[in-house]
Amino acid sequence: MRRGTGWGILAIAWFALPLRSQEPAPSPHLAPLHHDASLPDYLSAFEPAAHRWLAKALGEPLSRPHVVALLAPLHHDSQAPDYLRGIEPHVDPVITPPAPPSMPPPAAVRGVYVNAWLFGSSRLEKLLRLADTTEINAFVIDVKDATGYLTFYSTIPTAIDIGANSQVRAPDTRERLARLRARGVHAIARIVVARDPLLAHGKPSWAIRDVRGGFWHDGLGKPWVDAYNDSVWVYAAEIAREAVKLGFAEIQFDYVRFPDEPLRRLARAVYPAKQEGESQRASLKRHLRLLRDHLKPMGVPFTIDVFGLTTSTDGSLGIGQRWEDLIRIADVVLPMVYPSHYRRGSFGLPHPNGQPYSVVRRAVEDGVRRAARVPEAARIRPYLQAFTLGRPRYTAAEVRAQIAAVEDAGLHEWILWNARGVYPAGALRRDPFVARVPLAAGGFGEPFR
Repeated sequence: MRRGTGWGILAIAWFALPLRSQEPAPSPHLAPLHHDASLPDYLSAFEPAAHRWLAKALGEPLSRPHVVALLAPLHHDSQAPDYLRGIEPHVDPVITPPAPPSMPPPAAVRGVYVNAWLFGSSRLEKLLRLADTTEINAFVIDVKDATGYLTFYSTIPTAIDIGANSQVRAPDTRERLARLRARGVHAIARIVVARDPLLAHGKPSWAIRDVRGGFWHDGLGKPWVDAYNDSVWVYAAEIAREAVKLGFAEIQFDYVRFPDEPLRRLARAVYPAKQEGESQRASLKRHLRLLRDHLKPMGVPFTIDVFGLTTSTDGSLGIGQRWEDLIRIADVVLPMVYPSHYRRGSFGLPHPNGQPYSVVRRAVEDGVRRAARVPEAARIRPYLQAFTLGRPRYTAAEVRAQIAAVEDAGLHEWILWNARGVYPAGALRRDPFVARVPLAAGGFGEPFR
């Protein structure tokens, strides 16, 4: 195209268009493309060139008001201007599609953790083949991990404001969940709540502050949001609702707690939203009920990850978690009974990490015993260690020993955790049919509340 041709087209369009469209305004779905200022931004780009072109055409320079007046006929203040009318038939109405049909939960959930990057990659097929050939029947998939970024695109204003959509791991989440359903795999959305550095930076008033000024940071140098703040929990609940609409059949909240750090570091933490007289334990109970109530209309299980020590400790561990509180509120509680996380001497064992069967059985039995005293207690589904942290190296034998401990303690559900999503097939039974049989009531004869 020769120089100046574009302005020739503009001139023809200029004099061909009426000053104002008299036709009825088309669909409001085009309205965001339209601006009703005296000279909208899509025309303001023409203004400098218009100065030069008109001055040359008319033989004298024009003032800005004259240029604006001459450009104004290109602008229409109806709801959607006629220069957009031609594309209107191709714009779909903005609707919220219904959630896809979900399967009832398995009779006993036996799952693996799947990080967001793995879920969005071709490696997902390898895990699906593992589920096809073993007792695995569920995937716990990161929806919001400890970075604060989301796995799918969210329409939640807070998520958009803080940039949580800027590193989406699986934009085709809905299609990938359909693949899981077709293979009989129960999809569980994991949502990290209080450990969210992205939310802390994006909403500084929601963050834990340091008495010396600025953000409080944990031992890894990461800021946390204030678990006393209602907005933090509402944001997590909103993400959960979106996840269900996409096709997740269960929601699992993690980091539902206050930070676990040395006392000298915690002494510097300031919680701006703390209500006078409210303890960490009371705040956690209140906010877990908030999550439960927000999720209840969605009709999916409400589950929470908790410290493994909660099953055996009477206190709240300095993080607000007490076993009896947790099992009264959630549908399922998942204590992380990783042997590597227990100190030497725990349960009278000199080296807990080297005795996975004994640690898991003792921890689970403590939880079962205490739950038996609570009416309508949550189901217990332990997280088990499928990673190596110290000695010994964890192989299929160590993983299978933990599964055996859970079953010997009277439970039949568990989730394996490995941050990389690598699991030893040798630790798993090769009888997928039994694991796929669902119970409409939710398992063990007790319906999900």
